[in-house]
Amino acid sequence: MTRQNKTLSLLVSMPNVIVTSHQAFLTHEALANIAETTLKNLDDYFAGAPLENEICYRCLGTGGAAKSNCPRRANGRCH
Repeated sequence: MTRQNKTLSLLVSMPNVIVTSHQAFLTHEALANIAETTLKNLDDYFAGAPLENEICYRCLGTGGAAKSNCPRRANGRCH
């Protein structure tokens, strides 16, 4: 399934626009940080600990801020 992005499609169709990829995530430091965060997330999940990096779209308020009173949150986790 291909997702269409109208703004990107419009930009790419213009003769004076060049779109390049972002490759900063390919640095050794960035990949080490990604691996460390992933392993910590797994440890926290299986330990039943609050998930520091969890994003729950049901818990998001306006502007993307987490709602502290979301009824689906219990002990720092969304259920």
